[in-house]
Amino acid sequence: MAKRVAIVGAGVSGLAAIRCCLEEGLEPTCFERSDDIGGLWKFSEHAEEGRASIYRSVFTNSSKEMMCFPDFPYPDDYPNYMHHSKLQEYLRAFAHAKSLLGHIRFETLVTSVKKCPGFLVTGQWTVVTEKDGKQESTVFDAVMICSGHHVYPNLPTDSFPGLEQLQGNYLHSRDYKGPEAFKGKRVLVIGLGNSGSDIAVELSRLAAQVIISTRSGSWVMSRVWDDGYPWDMVYVTRFASFLLNILPSFVSDWLYVKKMNTWFKHENYGLVPLNRPLRKEPVFNDELPSRILCGTVSIKPGVKKFTETSAVFEDGTVFEAIDCVIFATGYGYAYPFLDDSIIKSRNNEVTLYKGIFPPQLEKSTLAVIGLVQSLGAAIPTADLQARWAAKVLANSCTLPTTNEMMDDIDEKMGKKLKWFGQSCTLQTDYITYMDELASFIGAKPDIAWLFLTDPRLALEVFFGPCSPYQFRLMGPGKWEGARNAILTQWNRTLRPTRTRAVSEAQQPHHFYNLLKMLSFPLLLLAVWLTFYS
Repeated sequence: MAKRVAIVGAGVSGLAAIRCCLEEGLEPTCFERSDDIGGLWKFSEHAEEGRASIYRSVFTNSSKEMMCFPDFPYPDDYPNYMHHSKLQEYLRAFAHAKSLLGHIRFETLVTSVKKCPGFLVTGQWTVVTEKDGKQESTVFDAVMICSGHHVYPNLPTDSFPGLEQLQGNYLHSRDYKGPEAFKGKRVLVIGLGNSGSDIAVELSRLAAQVIISTRSGSWVMSRVWDDGYPWDMVYVTRFASFLLNILPSFVSDWLYVKKMNTWFKHENYGLVPLNRPLRKEPVFNDELPSRILCGTVSIKPGVKKFTETSAVFEDGTVFEAIDCVIFATGYGYAYPFLDDSIIKSRNNEVTLYKGIFPPQLEKSTLAVIGLVQSLGAAIPTADLQARWAAKVLANSCTLPTTNEMMDDIDEKMGKKLKWFGQSCTLQTDYITYMDELASFIGAKPDIAWLFLTDPRLALEVFFGPCSPYQFRLMGPGKWEGARNAILTQWNRTLRPTRTRAVSEAQQPHHFYNLLKMLSFPLLLLAVWLTFYS
């Protein structure tokens, strides 16, 4: 009989998990507490307990060619950056095309996931669910947790002395849906992440004054990148990743900071991060610098304390007559249905092998999908995680020993702290991580072989965008349409923007970009040869 797998959540990760279990001959049952798929992308006018929540105006930060399921491109006419409703349409189309809906139990809450008494032998789990007030207990051979990490808000009220006496109200960004209620108000937004900057910019059109308070600053990037192309189509390439990983750190740090400052000088806007070279996730906002220039948004340091009517910042300045404080302070990583020690097996930090498998479990029958963060999109990451996890659960791939997995976690943690900082321990380098997962299942693109057998494709794979199709190009799970999808990805990118065609479409020239990126290292080499020859 096929192994039975319980999947918690029917968002992006859950859909990927169902599909990959089916590919491996497993029998998935997905439990979704709401009445629809989509998870984070299923918009609701009110924040619902236990579910991710987004505001009405949310658009994607990844472009469509970089955030699709690897064998299911978006329709040609879809915009490059999509409103949440458009992405939800795509997820429904994917679920129908792959016949996933029949494996989902909607309006069913998972209340408990516990090891069966014979776990040491069977690796089985008892999953307790609740629907219409009735509980049901079922034994599964494996569990895939796909409920995301944007559910439980981090509201650090204890870190802000005097907040309890503030006469204005405060809320977490999770409860924000739109700007109408803030018309004419004086608003303080705490936190400079994507949500904080989005909300501040949107409020600045109706509110009397908006201030963003940030302790550490952040790099701010536009979705519109070199020559008007989507940022990730130009920036997330194998060549760029290769260059940043082989260059001396002082060179790669200089290149990184220089690139981040291409659009505007962050120092002049009070946005520059305290630790400039750290690769923590940038903020994507096309309007924030303009709003600062227009005076409708101001940037301030951290809040030292609150009074009844004001906020006192660490530089001694004061924001008077506050009407509302919005905490855009992120989320905690919690799975209330699971023993916390399984995910956080050491020092209360997330300890998962490759961000997926708890290394201390006696049987590797539980996987977490969608918890890591990177500059890459969530959909292809979840797809590749689920492909590998499903193969492990089906016993067609094996994991290293517990000690080997813990050693790998420690090694990776050291690199993450160096690259991303203490607050970003779930962060990872996208292409390196994806290649690592793909190599476990034999799906990593063989660039050298491609250059020998298909040079045109090889050039696009190495110098062009590292699009999801690359991970269904060869090996198990190969998609016959992957080659054509890669070679035509720029056509689909330019199609929705060329609604008034005045000339031939202009695609990036890889060798021109190569020369631009190599110019500084070559200059350094010339200087070194001049002085030491």
